[in-house]
Amino acid sequence: MEDKELLTKIRNPETRNYGFNMLVRTYQQRVYWHVRKMVIDHDDADDLTQEVFIKIHRYIETFREDSQLFTWIYRIATNECLSFLDKKKRRFFLPIGDVEGELTTKLETSPQISGDEIQLKLQKALLKLPDKQRAVFNMKYFEDLSYEEMSEITTTSVGALKASYHHAVKKIEDFLSQ
Repeated sequence: MEDKELLTKIRNPETRNYGFNMLVRTYQQRVYWHVRKMVIDHDDADDLTQEVFIKIHRYIETFREDSQLFTWIYRIATNECLSFLDKKKRRFFLPIGDVEGELTTKLETSPQISGDEIQLKLQKALLKLPDKQRAVFNMKYFEDLSYEEMSEITTTSVGALKASYHHAVKKIEDFLSQ
């Protein structure tokens, strides 16, 4: 179902629930994996994905269609991830290295994460990046989003995103060459 059709169904009181269910079916897996790459833990990603769709349900009426629906949803998901990671650091008064260590442990021990040694090393390198830089890298590298799409999602200039991605790549290359 196209976004326009989804929005029409959601905005019609008689088909609102059906339209929202279709929206969830359309975007749930993409949102989950976007969130999962940021927070690593399956349970946290599951909870955050649910929070994202609760916010979408609550605020879908305010969506002005200035951007694609996908972009708006990813903006909500990205902001939820960044807020979650920030709260986690503050709640436990953890320095950045301790949160990184906790996520690395989850990465190494999670039964839901599979992959060879190279993939695991890449994931560990990603955990060394600042959260926003990691989000930019994930969107570009794993999801193949254009800088323009990422700009709409993050409300950051294309130039700043290119620089952020470049710095992330350099840091990852340095980590992988150790």
